[in-house]
Amino acid sequence: MDRKSAAQRIAELTRLINRADHLYYVLDAPEISDAEYDRLRRELQELEEQFPELRRPDSPTQRVGAPPVEEFGTVRHRTPMLSLGNAFDFEELRAFDERLKRRLGRDLDAPIEYICELKLDGLAVSLTYEEGVLVRGATRGDGTTGEDVTQNLRTIRSIPLRLHGEPPPLLEARGEVILARDEFERLNKRRRRAGEAEFANPRNAAAGSVRQLDASVTAQRRLSSFFYALGAVEGVSLGTHQDELELLKSLGFLVNEHTEAVPDIEAAGEYCRRWGERRAELPYEIDGVVVKANSLAVQAAAGHVSRSPRWAIAYKFPAEQQVTVVEDIVVQVGRTGALTPVAVMKPVLVDGSVVSRATLHNEDEIARKDVRIGDTVVVQKAGDVIPEVVRVLTERRSGAEREFVMPDRCPVCGSPVARRAGEAVLRCENPLCPAQRRAHLKHFASRNAMDIEGLGPALIEQLVENDLVADAGDLYGLKLEQLAGLEHMAEKSAQNLLDSLEASKRRGLPQVIYALGIRHVGAHIAEVLANHFGSLDALAGASQEELAAIPEIGETIAASIVAFWSQERSRRLVEKLRAVGIDPRAETVTEATPGWAYAGKTFVFTGALQAMPRAQAEQEVKRRGGRTSSSVSKQTDFVVAGEKAGSKLQKAEELGVTVLSEQEFLALL
Repeated sequence: MDRKSAAQRIAELTRLINRADHLYYVLDAPEISDAEYDRLRRELQELEEQFPELRRPDSPTQRVGAPPVEEFGTVRHRTPMLSLGNAFDFEELRAFDERLKRRLGRDLDAPIEYICELKLDGLAVSLTYEEGVLVRGATRGDGTTGEDVTQNLRTIRSIPLRLHGEPPPLLEARGEVILARDEFERLNKRRRRAGEAEFANPRNAAAGSVRQLDASVTAQRRLSSFFYALGAVEGVSLGTHQDELELLKSLGFLVNEHTEAVPDIEAAGEYCRRWGERRAELPYEIDGVVVKANSLAVQAAAGHVSRSPRWAIAYKFPAEQQVTVVEDIVVQVGRTGALTPVAVMKPVLVDGSVVSRATLHNEDEIARKDVRIGDTVVVQKAGDVIPEVVRVLTERRSGAEREFVMPDRCPVCGSPVARRAGEAVLRCENPLCPAQRRAHLKHFASRNAMDIEGLGPALIEQLVENDLVADAGDLYGLKLEQLAGLEHMAEKSAQNLLDSLEASKRRGLPQVIYALGIRHVGAHIAEVLANHFGSLDALAGASQEELAAIPEIGETIAASIVAFWSQERSRRLVEKLRAVGIDPRAETVTEATPGWAYAGKTFVFTGALQAMPRAQAEQEVKRRGGRTSSSVSKQTDFVVAGEKAGSKLQKAEELGVTVLSEQEFLALL
């Protein structure tokens, strides 16, 4: 075959195979047999090998075959990928409708047409097409910048490599990459056979699959996709969001068939109720419904606050509940010696992942819920994350159930346990308890603390079992030969850990204070203490009264800090750290900028900021003479709401505190 004939045949084969992919993966209406499909692909591959200069960018052979990459590049989205505010019941949905009408200056009785879409539980992506050809695919990232995963997205057969019809010169398509339930089970079954860790749920599996450095691994995962929005687009004039969906469908994208336009918010609520009941019928996971104003003119007039549109909201389904059986109750010992009872349950699938354990918090909680070994219980994920026992189905008791009694001795070291005044938990009184040592080391090495790479749970277990460390200070005395002699620790990995330990000596004062593990002192409070005292010595010498007078500290935290420094083992740990050079001082803060109009005002930050890290934003406020706090109260002057703002935003609205978008905050600075 000559070059001209080969070019014509390659173009024809590309068209036929892309059409077959669209019919099979998007329309679910295949026209040719698998054998015929394979024959066409083989012919195309042979021609491209014979004439490599004729290989087209939209060739089906380009879906798989790119070499692995060392890391993903970054992509800046032409238009931001906005996040959504949440509604958890119909009243909050109606409140959203009322806010939108007030924003638009409309009569509250005048309906707004909405469009309702199933909220897919996957990984948000953006695809860029130039002259109809896929040139780039990216994850959502922080909404402004994402990771370049083009080669991986090419492997997903429902994503068109070349758009159908007469596409616009530029188009950004926004959608979700998902893994169907049956594919999720197939994938986990294969991982079980290979002795690999299973994915927790389809969402994690989809995200992990798209972020593989080797695209051939992504190709094996049988991912799918749905597209539901446009980003930047040129040469197209549309009037409604429904028009956008029709355009996407005509260009070859898979658009969810259950999307529905409704006349008003009451109909939107009915749609949410209906799909809340029917979600189990779907072959993929959803966690709610997205309700959007259908008119693009309404969307433009409403605008957005921070990174969330005012014209759309996510209605989140109530936590999925399942029934299972408590087979046992065991006790775990934490970093502070707290004994936590944990229900060991018959495994059950809850909201996309298998649950077999749930915390019971303390003995008072067990008594309140009357949880017994052998009970049939209702479980759910608190906040869609942490498994919890909701209630006991006492009507199903047979009489064989056994009451659980908290131990009077530590289940790990056998030392006596005690319940301190005003507390609900029992605590092991032995500071050398192996369980406490393991938890202490894990906390010390965590990312917000000393961030010691390579010091994971398995290695910590060996260090404790072999009595190589009594506390975190002993980590810095470990030798190469000691580490290299441990299981699964070669000389190179041992040296890497020593290098990481050396690097951790340069952590700042807030990180070191947090790493000490003082009760009630989280990462933010550690920063407050570092800014106020400037050194470990000054913090150690502070009285309870002085501590309690600091904004955000209070009596409970103050008492905990004083108790920490009163203990011999705490002082010994700090001396060990000093001996290896860990004794940081707080960074010098630039003098306050004179004349700032908001000096003395209190700012609270919630959600993720795009222009700067939250810590830097707080520092900018302090530098100008303002104050920051971690909680919202009547004394708060401003709440700065970033992306995915949480309960602080809701409390600010309830208290009438002024809420600023990130852009408004930057203008104040």
